[in-house]
Amino acid sequence: MKKRLLALVLCLAMMFSLAACGSKEESTDASSEETAAEETTTDQSDLDYVTEKGTLVVGITDFEPMDYKDESGEWIGFDADLAKAFAEDLGVEVEFVEINWDNKVLELDGKTIDCVWNGMTLTDEVTSAMECSNAYCNNMQVAVVKAADADKYQTIESLADLSFAVESGSAGMAAVEGLGYAFTEVTAQADALMEVSAGTSDAAVIDSLMAGAMVGEGTSYEDLTYTVALNEEEGEEYGVGFRKGSELAQKLNDFLAANNDLIKDLAEKYGIQAAVIEQ
Repeated sequence: MKKRLLALVLCLAMMFSLAACGSKEESTDASSEETAAEETTTDQSDLDYVTEKGTLVVGITDFEPMDYKDESGEWIGFDADLAKAFAEDLGVEVEFVEINWDNKVLELDGKTIDCVWNGMTLTDEVTSAMECSNAYCNNMQVAVVKAADADKYQTIESLADLSFAVESGSAGMAAVEGLGYAFTEVTAQADALMEVSAGTSDAAVIDSLMAGAMVGEGTSYEDLTYTVALNEEEGEEYGVGFRKGSELAQKLNDFLAANNDLIKDLAEKYGIQAAVIEQ
């Protein structure tokens, strides 16, 4: 009887041991499959990611003449039209998403957008955080004031006592901050112009390309004008930013180099031909 009982116990122990081994092997196999899937996802190129989902999501702000809406609500502008042409060249649709400019790198890395294409200045901060295209436009940061007061503010020094409105995280903000002048951060450059027009700020610092399109006679801000450039000596250049390491930056460089005629046509259409850098 004792022998039979011992044999039964040993048999049961072997069964449990085999079951446990099988479970461990299944778990190991499942874990290996998950790891392989993760590696496949990680190894997927940015170009493959964009082409497989069929859309190039472009992060922008309302910034005439680069990205703005027409009367029908469609995004147009030099950058918007160029982005549409590039997406078509890739064989995908284009989608424009308004972003908080201060969060552009987070939006890009989080894959809520695929690129930042919005008159973006190629600063050291930008080029270290993004894979950037070649420069395609020149730009400067200019002071915008009430037209009636323009004669008072023709030098950088004459601006010292003014309160500025600047787009948060922008080159304009960096220029004012570098001079040590007082400023208030707003969400977009268009908001900075509204601040000056409403009298809640004395001046704004925005991109010269935007100032040329949005202030002065025949614009929405006829009571405003721009005077002095804050960084005329250094100047600045626009580029497009993709995720770090993305091969889409080189794809765009190739596209720009092959489409100088298109760039010139769009520059003339939006009045920025003097700023365009030939590829």
